[in-house]
Amino acid sequence: MKDYSSESLELHERLKGKIGISLKTDLKDINDLTLCYSPGVAEPVRQIANDEEKVWDLTIKGNTVAVVSDGSAILGLGNLGPEAAIPVMEGKAMLFKKFADIDAFPICLATQNTEDIIQTIRNIAPVFGGINLEDISSPRCFEIEERLQTLGIPVFHDDQHGTAIVVLAGIINACKLLDKKIDELSVVINGAGAAGLAISKLLMCFDIDPTVCTPVKEIIMCDTKGIIHKDRSDLNDFKREILRHTNPNNIKGTLKTALKNADVFIGVSQANQLTTEDVMTMNKLPIIFPLANPIPEISPDKAYEGGAGVVGTGRSDVPNQINNVLAFPGIFRGALDIRARRITPRMKVAAAYAIANCVSDLHRDNIIPSTLDLNVSKCVAQAVKDAYLEDLKHMETPKHAL
Repeated sequence: MKDYSSESLELHERLKGKIGISLKTDLKDINDLTLCYSPGVAEPVRQIANDEEKVWDLTIKGNTVAVVSDGSAILGLGNLGPEAAIPVMEGKAMLFKKFADIDAFPICLATQNTEDIIQTIRNIAPVFGGINLEDISSPRCFEIEERLQTLGIPVFHDDQHGTAIVVLAGIINACKLLDKKIDELSVVINGAGAAGLAISKLLMCFDIDPTVCTPVKEIIMCDTKGIIHKDRSDLNDFKREILRHTNPNNIKGTLKTALKNADVFIGVSQANQLTTEDVMTMNKLPIIFPLANPIPEISPDKAYEGGAGVVGTGRSDVPNQINNVLAFPGIFRGALDIRARRITPRMKVAAAYAIANCVSDLHRDNIIPSTLDLNVSKCVAQAVKDAYLEDLKHMETPKHAL
């Protein structure tokens, strides 16, 4: 097996950072310096001072995103701090540039205090057209994102919504392939963290205009102690919030209990939580999305042995990779182009359908576009723009922010 760890370390040591700043115009003589800096730059300054909206046309703001992390939930590695988060945020910035030509900057904060993070983002917001929250632990990530929705620029926690959007895209195409209906699906989600909550809300169309979203029949969510139900005495406020749109029949038991006669399994938990025998207890041709990385809740071959209809994982070395890169570059590209003030639920649903529609040759190993397909972000961007314009027809400030 290829040693990616050693190769990646060598690459980072050689490059000393994966991104840099390039100049859009040359500074070859005094005239160039005069136009780009003093005294010529005084006129753009005056124009922006007189009309703040001109900052979008006269500065980098209109094509710039801050990738903000406190290092509290880095990949699957845990709370390792802001310095350790830098390589990941640099990588995220690379993806923004490659797939959407957006200039993104890693902003790794030396605080894990919710109030400090919120205020810091408010303080740096003038130079950015959007904020991508990354690798911030739950439940703090929910409060941070929610309270920043009035910032006037899109604030998007990709660990939540990016995952949810691509999962929905996969389910849309899996249903087409297997001749299933979304509104008849019984879904089990294993993992009650940030991604699990966002996936459950999007699949249930929670607080989303019903004209743009078809909810699944029901969702049962599980954590390490089994099914989340209203009679459990160990639930925090976050998990009680989950019960507002899940487990309507208050089913109790383990993950195995939840899986019986279910149509979909979505894993955002840890390795080896599911067996071939578990899959056999589900409805015919179930949709299996074990997304734990690097080792999924069940391997695709074992899932297919159990009768799975289609399988998607978070891995790049097997078919149907459920990867956030299919969503966030196009979402921010569209939001920046339309100067959206936030990412609305209509935009998220539109992004999911745009991703799904990028697959033309639909088969068991091809329900999700390739992560390297540059056309996906363009399609998502257009869909997001159209969705935001539709939101503006209904209300000056879209009602649903999350």
